[in-house]
Amino acid sequence: MYKSIYRLMLMMLLFMCTRVSYAQKQGNNVVYQDQNVRFTLITDGAIRLEWGGNFVDNASFLATERTYPPVKYKLKKSSWIEIETAKMKVRYKKDSGKFTAENLIITHAKGVKPFTWKPGTKQQDNLGGTLRTLDGMDGDMQMSDVAEAKAGEKRKLDDGLLSRDGWTFLDDSQNFLFDNSSWPWAEPRKDKNGQDWYFMAYGNDYKAALKDFTVFAGKIPLPPRYAFGYWWSRYWSYSDSEFRSLIDNFHNYGIPLDVLVVDMDWHYTDEGRGGWTGWTWNKNLFPNPENFLKYLKKNNLKITLNLHPADGVSNYEQGFEAMAKDMGLDPKTTKNIPWTGSDKNFIKALFKDVLHPMQKEGVDFWWLDWQQFPFDKKVEGLSNTWWINYVFFSDKEHYGDERPMLYHRWGGLGNHRYQVGFSGDTHISWKSLDFQPYFNSTASNVLYGYWSHDLGGHMNGQINPELYLRWMQFGAFSPVMRTHSSKSAELNKEPWVFDKDTFTILKNTIKQRYELAPYIYTAARESFDSGVSLCRPLYYDDPENQQSYSFRNEYMFGDDILIAPVTQKGKDGYTEMQVWLPEGNWYEWNTGTLLKGGQTLKRNFALDEYGIYVKAGAIIPMYNDSVMNLSSNDEDYIINIFPGADGDATVYEDNGNDKNYASEYATTEITAKRKANTLDVYIAARKGQYKDMPQSRNYKIKLLAATPPASITLNGKPVKYEYLGKDFSVLIDLGNQPCNTAKNIQITFGTDAADLTNGIIGKSRRIAKYIEQLKYRDAGIVLSDDLGQMGSVQEAVMYAPEKFSELVQKFNKSYDQLPEILQSQKLDDAKSKWFLQSVGYGKY
Repeated sequence: MYKSIYRLMLMMLLFMCTRVSYAQKQGNNVVYQDQNVRFTLITDGAIRLEWGGNFVDNASFLATERTYPPVKYKLKKSSWIEIETAKMKVRYKKDSGKFTAENLIITHAKGVKPFTWKPGTKQQDNLGGTLRTLDGMDGDMQMSDVAEAKAGEKRKLDDGLLSRDGWTFLDDSQNFLFDNSSWPWAEPRKDKNGQDWYFMAYGNDYKAALKDFTVFAGKIPLPPRYAFGYWWSRYWSYSDSEFRSLIDNFHNYGIPLDVLVVDMDWHYTDEGRGGWTGWTWNKNLFPNPENFLKYLKKNNLKITLNLHPADGVSNYEQGFEAMAKDMGLDPKTTKNIPWTGSDKNFIKALFKDVLHPMQKEGVDFWWLDWQQFPFDKKVEGLSNTWWINYVFFSDKEHYGDERPMLYHRWGGLGNHRYQVGFSGDTHISWKSLDFQPYFNSTASNVLYGYWSHDLGGHMNGQINPELYLRWMQFGAFSPVMRTHSSKSAELNKEPWVFDKDTFTILKNTIKQRYELAPYIYTAARESFDSGVSLCRPLYYDDPENQQSYSFRNEYMFGDDILIAPVTQKGKDGYTEMQVWLPEGNWYEWNTGTLLKGGQTLKRNFALDEYGIYVKAGAIIPMYNDSVMNLSSNDEDYIINIFPGADGDATVYEDNGNDKNYASEYATTEITAKRKANTLDVYIAARKGQYKDMPQSRNYKIKLLAATPPASITLNGKPVKYEYLGKDFSVLIDLGNQPCNTAKNIQITFGTDAADLTNGIIGKSRRIAKYIEQLKYRDAGIVLSDDLGQMGSVQEAVMYAPEKFSELVQKFNKSYDQLPEILQSQKLDDAKSKWFLQSVGYGKY
């Protein structure tokens, strides 16, 4: 009996050892090692090359991951070590010493864009990365000195991970490592002569390169859902009551809001109690900070406070005494505890005694506004910006239950792991606006996908309503939508201080951001999974087309939306833009025009219009326009189906603000297929699980540019619809439905369905708007049948769907004859010219 038990235990032990050995071999992927060199395959397009014998298994600032998935490869060992994968061939002359151009060569594999690399080879066409800050910049021109540039310099983005050369080399040899403590800390390398290199081969598959980078450098953490709402920020010495009035106005005007950013005046700034650095609430402005924070929580708002930590912690600060004691200092004789980011005791005491108490009261995350001395004063070469980004983010990973987020400046490669960037104080100008779309999308080349700009600009200018509108429209299609400005009474960007038309556009722009939240959040999850950011250049999808590089301001916003931002001042109410569309058909959302891609087009945008192009047939999950905050998890879904092709989509959801999103989430697949006059929409049963997951939702389907259908069924049963003449769309209300069951919707149209993708949506909207304004120019005007019916066509198609095709044909015919109709209306030349110009006649 005992022998049998012993034999069984031995077999189990052998099995366990076998499993451990296999896991180590599979995870490490070391394909060749001797006493001097080690080659580790990370993926078929990325390899780590080490020389020196002192092989490093600790994480580095660049490369935090040391376990990799299996990779298929071929290995030959003779006088040359040869490693071949599906993307590259690596050759190293055995026992030949340090890596040099004589003993190491990497070339492309068959089917990959040709390249040959040796140590010392220079890239010829790097596609750029990002900058630490845009402080003092007017467009790409540096107007005041910063650490990296002097005033008068034209700035070029630092190199990124991607190049048209088809390869990227990264030297990690001198980079800091993390030690093996429970809170990993910076540790200089002991071997200063060793080589620790990474080589990435990708040809023109840029997305694969970014995914490969995440395998050894870590993923882009998913921000909490509220981060994708609207952030209100202004450098202003707000008081508690002023903030309450501000928030009341957001409620009263029906404007959504999620994040309240409080600049440095939350703390004392006068001599003897504070300054640029401060850690104690200003009781003159906030007599009871705890109650103020409770008020914000009741309004479902998240809060971040600005920190300029460089001056350390002085003896007048709240928490100083406890911090000094924790550090073994005498609080009676110590006047200041200097900022030393590399000192773990200092950092631990700072969080324990100063920051964590404020987080317990309700501060959700920190705005880390570091712009002082660039390097740590005790550890040579340790970047303060890089390091404290890590320190603050990693503390949040271990403290509290909420998802970590940090708002900070870019510190260099590896900082993609700490999410949201603060770009700094730019000039208020069209140049600055024009630079930021390119800046945003190119930052994705270093996986820094969540830049947050001071929308509207920060300083050295006045608020121009047109410029501000265009900046806000760009902000709605940016990673983070946050307004900000310098401390100036004239730079008040509260939407309700503008004229009626500007206010309406601003409000609708912010609300549009919220409607798109499910699509944006789904794309953010894809960023976590793939390394491809929400905003990215067009050349990711079309690397062989020169236009995708030349039109550098255009970018993809998720997988299905292309943004051609309006960044120039308009004339006579319109801005004319050259827009390049890739191959395929694209739906111009504002005007309802289906455009053929593969060409450059001249397009005109009124102030309430923007260059939003949706792939034909795309399915965009959205919220309805009543959502005022992203704190809830059971909002109605409106599944928007665009015309022009079949489509499919995935909707992602999770708890919204927990730390378990990597494994606790759910997805819903949606497809739409058109055959003859029938459209079949299929919403699959939701897959996955997460905490507090709603079991049912209200679902609606919206068919863009669609004629009234003849019939609609849900799982074989008839369903009613509403026709929305405003955007010529069909809205189908499926009611409250269980999420874990499939939904089959079949829509049948008549055989004489009118074409609604010729711009009638935009044309009819403009006509109606300016007929109303025409009445203010001539209050006694009596509209002719032709002009009057053009102005009311949106309502007419709702009330008389049986006459739909007739009404649409009549409008199209009248629009073609608009100059003659205005003449028969007996408008004088000035009014006719004004009307045609206002509706953008001839600009389609």
